[in-house]
Amino acid sequence: MPRPWGWWRRKSTPEKVETYTRWSFHFFGVCETVGIGLSTYTQVGPRLATVLSLMVATHAVASMATVARALDWTLGRRALPVRGLWGFGALTAVLAVVAVVIGEHGPAGENVESTALSVFVGLQGFGVGVIALAVHHDRRRVIGLVSGFAAGAGIVAFAAGLPWLAALITGCFLLLVGGFLAATAVFSVWLLNAVYALDEAKETRARLAVAEERLRFGRDLHDVMGRNLSVIALKSELAVQLSRRGRAEAVEQMIEVQRIAQESQREVRDVVRGYREAALEVELAGARGVLSAAGIVAEVTGETAGLPSEVQSALGWVVREATTNVLRHGDAKKVAVTVQMPEGRVVLTVENDGVTATTDGPSTGSGGSGLAGLRERLSAVDGTLEAGPAGKGVFRLTAQVPLPSAATGAALEVAL
Repeated sequence: MPRPWGWWRRKSTPEKVETYTRWSFHFFGVCETVGIGLSTYTQVGPRLATVLSLMVATHAVASMATVARALDWTLGRRALPVRGLWGFGALTAVLAVVAVVIGEHGPAGENVESTALSVFVGLQGFGVGVIALAVHHDRRRVIGLVSGFAAGAGIVAFAAGLPWLAALITGCFLLLVGGFLAATAVFSVWLLNAVYALDEAKETRARLAVAEERLRFGRDLHDVMGRNLSVIALKSELAVQLSRRGRAEAVEQMIEVQRIAQESQREVRDVVRGYREAALEVELAGARGVLSAAGIVAEVTGETAGLPSEVQSALGWVVREATTNVLRHGDAKKVAVTVQMPEGRVVLTVENDGVTATTDGPSTGSGGSGLAGLRERLSAVDGTLEAGPAGKGVFRLTAQVPLPSAATGAALEVAL
């Protein structure tokens, strides 16, 4: 049964930050409606309060829609909604002017002017914060936007009938409120873009680590085969020349070519076997490097010296597969690899956090080809594999392989 918060756990870290940012801006709309609109019912009559509340609610809904489009633009998912921004700016200006006109020339009553003035300032303050999303990349434009709205508010308030001092105070207050909301919007977008950039850099580092490993393998293969192929080419050419001259040394050269070719085959098999069946210590070092390149803290503890080659090969595959799973699935920040040898067996444990699946980890059944393949490799050395959740957001993979006893080793020596 899906967990209530499964949708959140399935999101990556950048997606979580994006969701948080979006709903934070939407919450600003709720705050605008409740804090400015509904609060008018406690200050003026119900009719006027309803009119002002509808104005604020309309502006809040428009701000939510504009925020959604502006954030899509900042993330490169759509073009800049120029018409939408101009429309929202015009709506903000019109509603603000209506509010100040109601305060100065509307129905008489206690607190009417102050209530309408608070709506006037609040609409523009939240409006500036939303419009700042479209100019967040240019600090001078943000300052100009805030200053322009503040100056315009002061001029409109004075033109509507407020004394010049009250109009000046209104403009200065809007400068502070609008500046704060605009700065909040700019910082939120900057943080969101930074998180996405860091996530992309993390994936790039992981890809570079894999590419570096492939280059290392190609370099080793070239070092093994380069000289031998050159010798084979030279001796084959020499054998052709000797054969054309009818000399018996051509057969000796071809025999030498055959020997070098067979030796090359053996060396290539050794290189591939070393890549596929690397020692456990080598795999642990490689896993530490790949995880570190991906920005994940890797802690490796335990001794690997003295383990039989077949045991090291099987456990090396476990480390390799576990590292791949950590990079491909979840959002791990820390991976702990422990090697222990209690009572004639070796136990390898790989534990990571950041599991995002609804079951707190990848499938532990036989359906997964990775875990099934590991079980087959471990079964060849009488080993076992256990994988599953080990706490909230933690996944643990444990491989156990029995070590050959001293008696078995002695018997094998006698038999040989």
